[in-house]
Amino acid sequence: MSDYVFTVTSPKGFEATVQAATEALQQEGFGVLTTIDVAATLKAKLGIEERPYLILGACNPHYAHQALQAEPDIGALLPCNVVVREEADGRVSVVFMDPAAVLGMVKRPEVDKLGGEVRGKLKRVAEALRA
Repeated sequence: MSDYVFTVTSPKGFEATVQAATEALQQEGFGVLTTIDVAATLKAKLGIEERPYLILGACNPHYAHQALQAEPDIGALLPCNVVVREEADGRVSVVFMDPAAVLGMVKRPEVDKLGGEVRGKLKRVAEALRA
């Protein structure tokens, strides 16, 4: 367990978990701006076969705007990344960047508050995926 992420295990397969994560994020006001297929990139660039591993770049425009207004450089810490990966035993893990921890690096009370609110939303997404 790290200080900058939180993780849940999904009872679904990989593709179903990606779909469920995207839908649960939407329910909390997030859109997926980017999808990085790490496994496909490693295969194409290095010829390495890896288990499925996607990075979903999730953004809640309302909170992103507030954060950018408070600190213009905060864009370097956005979006909130959500990793969906298949483990060696076939389980599917969903790993969430903890916005409270990451945005806490800015050390500004208004940004800390936003980080806590966004963390709460992502925790609800995590719980929805665990079910």
